[in-house]
Amino acid sequence: MIDLVIRSRRTVTPEGERAAAVAVRGEKIAGLYDYAAPLDAAEDIDLRDLALLPGLVDTHVHVNEPGRTHWEGFASATRAAAAGGVTTILDMPLNSLPPTVNVAAFEAKLRAAEGQCHVDVGFWGGAVPGNVKDLAPLRERGVYGFKCFMSPSGVEEFPPLGDSELREALAEVAAVGGVMVVHAEDPALLGEPGGPTYREFLESRPGESERSAVERVVRLAAQAGARVHILHVSSASCLEVLEPAQAEGVAVTAETCPHYLTLAAEQVPEGATAYKCCPPIRSEANRDLLWDGLARGVLSCVVSDHSPSPADLKVPDFAAAWGGIASLQLGLPAVWTEASRRGYGLGDVVRWMSANPAAMAAISGKGGIKPGNDADLVAFDPAADNPVDAARLHHKNPVTPYHGRVLKGAVLTTWLRGRPVDDVPHGRFLLGEQ
Repeated sequence: MIDLVIRSRRTVTPEGERAAAVAVRGEKIAGLYDYAAPLDAAEDIDLRDLALLPGLVDTHVHVNEPGRTHWEGFASATRAAAAGGVTTILDMPLNSLPPTVNVAAFEAKLRAAEGQCHVDVGFWGGAVPGNVKDLAPLRERGVYGFKCFMSPSGVEEFPPLGDSELREALAEVAAVGGVMVVHAEDPALLGEPGGPTYREFLESRPGESERSAVERVVRLAAQAGARVHILHVSSASCLEVLEPAQAEGVAVTAETCPHYLTLAAEQVPEGATAYKCCPPIRSEANRDLLWDGLARGVLSCVVSDHSPSPADLKVPDFAAAWGGIASLQLGLPAVWTEASRRGYGLGDVVRWMSANPAAMAAISGKGGIKPGNDADLVAFDPAADNPVDAARLHHKNPVTPYHGRVLKGAVLTTWLRGRPVDDVPHGRFLLGEQ
């Protein structure tokens, strides 16, 4: 017996976009059939010309619970995720108190999240000075890998790794499996903003700081035989390091984020610190090069780096404001708006925002509409106008640079493991396979 059939003339599968009927049995995709195939199912939904996508996989989300739950918590973050077509998130280890740098802290996070999650949730552990002996136990407990900074993180309880500490941590990651995900900015090339303007903030975090840090990560990862992933690439100069390293067989992948692909420094209004993030949003010309890097596969993932904060921390001074962009609910329409304008299709967006993030983190059963995978599915209207009102988002704090913009594309329904996401949480914890 089939529990659910969802039909769409625009079903986005790993093989391409096609007219299909997706059959769901229990929590899994049981099969793909011709669009008009007669199937005996308890429920049969025909989306007609609306698109059917796999649930997105966002491997870069700062939930901040416990400890800073007034910034964002599991209930609000996962509700926002589902509303944006995201059915799997991986939570970052910092900005919560305690940060996820040992098993005790991880257990505290699991207790805090229990019963609150509207989507499936996995976790990164943290690599900080002095905790190399905690990495193997964290991996055994189920984190997918480890996050580290090469420059100050913005919170004292999650300090950066120097080169010798990073070398030691990479050796341990190579031994225990998983991946090291790296915030790559060279602290020696970062300055203090000279004043409150966006131009001064941007000049204080030059693209060369990213490139220099990526060069060091690539060199150390190759020496250690560790798998590494470069987070939130904002400077296209990093592509000049990543592309040859990948061609030489170094196990390095990289991501960028919706805000780097859709916004530009030339558009940032003075005092509009909802746009502040680290590394920063750069020029329009740089943005074009990031799209080229995606097209070539040098950048493989597009994930949110959802890093929210209360509005009172976003003071209208770029030197003083908290850095972080809230966009978990908006990533799909934001990226689709720009991708469709540039001639890319829904299959490209799904590859960047679902299949590749799932593959990068080795999250099984996610990232594509194919038999055996979890029935994580999204009904998406790619032609709909989507005006953004920050106050109507599910994010806990109504702060986003997309406020007032009209994006293209709207999520109509999100199914998690065959069930529509509603007000009753039925997300699960995902613990990484060893």
